[in-house]
Amino acid sequence: MRKQTMNQDWIATARTLSEALPYLQRYSGAVVVVKFGGNAMGDEDAMAEFARDIVLMRQVGMNPVVVHGGGPMINEMLGKLGIESKFVRGKRVTDKATVEVVEMILSGLVNKRIVQAINDQGGRAVGISGKDDDLMVCEADDPELGFVGRPVEMNVQVIRDLYNAGIIPVIAPVATGMADNETFNVNGDTAAGAIAGALQADRLLLLTDVAGVKNKDGEVITEMTPDDIEALIGDGTIAGGMIPKTETALKALSEGVRAVVIVDGRVQNACLLELFTEHGAGSLIRSTTPRVTPRRR
Repeated sequence: MRKQTMNQDWIATARTLSEALPYLQRYSGAVVVVKFGGNAMGDEDAMAEFARDIVLMRQVGMNPVVVHGGGPMINEMLGKLGIESKFVRGKRVTDKATVEVVEMILSGLVNKRIVQAINDQGGRAVGISGKDDDLMVCEADDPELGFVGRPVEMNVQVIRDLYNAGIIPVIAPVATGMADNETFNVNGDTAAGAIAGALQADRLLLLTDVAGVKNKDGEVITEMTPDDIEALIGDGTIAGGMIPKTETALKALSEGVRAVVIVDGRVQNACLLELFTEHGAGSLIRSTTPRVTPRRR
């Protein structure tokens, strides 16, 4: 028999669920591409928490699409195999031996760990890579870097087929080339942006190990436009590793994604905070003011 004594935590939980209603309605049927990476990938508890968030998103009527990275796992395996990494202008040269390891780790080990984590939380996930059904076709981004790819052709019907069947796609950023038997390693953020653009996604969430885009005073900027981003890159406020993330955001917006959020993936339940609360969990970038604006940042 249940106890009838009221608990303030229970009341707060019920209030939170009630306040989430406008957001649940707003995102019903929405396609949300989530780039998963960073330290959370190597932590079992963080992986399980992420998986629960994704399953919940699917359960309330959203269509989540997960794209992942796996750099630390690739580095670890290259070290074990004694394959030396060479760098050009700070970027890893991906030769034939390296790209074979990349595919093995991303399409195999990492992809299936995420799939299993989602399935363990009661979801239905299927893992694929950019090679499947020619989902992502690439050219060399820079000849000096070898098999590092830039997407030039996207065929996303296989993703639609999966989420329309109630399945959560989990995608490894490994792609085919224009020539036969070519394999390319694609930056995870780049792959997620290209997939979101091709799907005309409602949201692209880029999970990172930082709080978001910061101003010169070190404060997180909660909302930005493309013009804001370009100005902050121009004056040096956005620098280092945040430049490619914001450039991915700008490209995704130009291809029809409604909004991109650079999300602090270290925050517990970051995806749910961003989508279903007023607070959010990062830096929101969009070109236009939406017709429906339930969030007040």
